[in-house]
Amino acid sequence: MPFKHPKIVDRPGLLAALARERAGRTVVFTNGCFDLLHAGHVDLLGRARALGDLLVVGLNDDASVIRLKGPARPITPLVQRAYVLAGLSCVDFVCPFAEDTPLALITAVMPEVLVKGGDWPVAAIVGADVVAARGGRVESLPLAPGLSTTDIIARILARHDKPSS
Repeated sequence: MPFKHPKIVDRPGLLAALARERAGRTVVFTNGCFDLLHAGHVDLLGRARALGDLLVVGLNDDASVIRLKGPARPITPLVQRAYVLAGLSCVDFVCPFAEDTPLALITAVMPEVLVKGGDWPVAAIVGADVVAARGGRVESLPLAPGLSTTDIIARILARHDKPSS
C-alpha cells in the first residue's frame, strides 16, 4: 500500500515505541484533523515539538472528521494526511484515532506536555485535566492569523466560482 511510513503507528505500536524511547525524554502530544496541511499547521507543530523531545500527533480518522466537520470533510483521506504529517521532521509519531476526542489516546500516552492551537483555551482542551493531574503542562499556542483549512477552502471556492475574464 502506498503512503506507509515508520512514524505512522497504531495505538499499541505507539505505546510500544514510547516504552522504548521515552526514558529521560519529554513527550509532547497534540491532535487534530490536519486536513489540507498548511503553513499554520507546520508552524504550530514545530513550536509544539520545541517544548519537548518527542512529538506525538493524534490524527482524527475520516469518520471522526465527518462527525466533527460535516459530510464535505475531510478533503484529504486519512492515509494521505498521516503520510504528510509523518514527512515533517518535527513529528516523531502519527497515531490515528477513531473517537471524536483524543481523551483515550492522551490517557494512554500520558504526555508531559499537551498542546493545542490558540483557538482552544486551556480550560477547554480535552485531556488537560489528565495531564495536569500528573504534573504535566498544558499549552494553548497562538495561531498564525488567517491560516485555517476552512479559510483555504473558502478562498478556493470563491476563486473558482468567479467566471474567468
